[in-house]
Amino acid sequence: MTSIEKSITAHMDISGDRFEVLVDPDLAYQYRIGQKKELNNVLTIEEIFKNFRKGERHTSSALQKAFGTTDVFVIAERIVKNGDIQLTTEQKRKLLDEKKKQILASLARECIDPRTGAPHTMMRLEQALEQSRVHIDGFKDAAAQMEDVIKAMRPIIPMKFEQIRVAVRIPPQYAQRVFGMLKGYGLQKEEWARDGSLITVHEMPAGMQGEFYEKLNRATAGSAETKMLK
Repeated sequence: MTSIEKSITAHMDISGDRFEVLVDPDLAYQYRIGQKKELNNVLTIEEIFKNFRKGERHTSSALQKAFGTTDVFVIAERIVKNGDIQLTTEQKRKLLDEKKKQILASLARECIDPRTGAPHTMMRLEQALEQSRVHIDGFKDAAAQMEDVIKAMRPIIPMKFEQIRVAVRIPPQYAQRVFGMLKGYGLQKEEWARDGSLITVHEMPAGMQGEFYEKLNRATAGSAETKMLK
């Protein structure tokens, strides 16, 4: 556990009241981004403060009113995960970079270039995101920011979002081995033929089709049969 001198505060404001916890900066960052799963050792002091610097603590009734509980760890978990943390400049940069990667990965999976019907390259998406100058919040969930990101990027790069349906036939010698992979791509229907081959139907974002076909061909030595469905 880090010393008080090296600790930082994480806080949350509810109905005009401030709720603070004292945390280890590195462990709090790891917990915030999901690298650390447990709250143990994140808190430097296992108490909820109104103002740590002044030594002011919240009463049990104030905690109950704001959080519906007086359990320090339940409250601290909510503050560290969803409140404001005084991260270092380097930690903030890493958090922002990771959020950008999540957003770009989502766009690469879900959108296509309407002019070609093919997914955009990651490089093109990165360039468009940079040119759009859209504000990305490192603390905010990536999915919650997608609408603003897409709105900012559309004047720069054509984007189309649609679902496709694909039927697949896997030869008997690969069917069992490939089935686990197929389940990760919007599997809607499966049918095992008498000869041991596997027939499946998938629905997925159009942007995922390139990745899907590549994995499918690699796993079946190019022997899988596919057909686009309307």
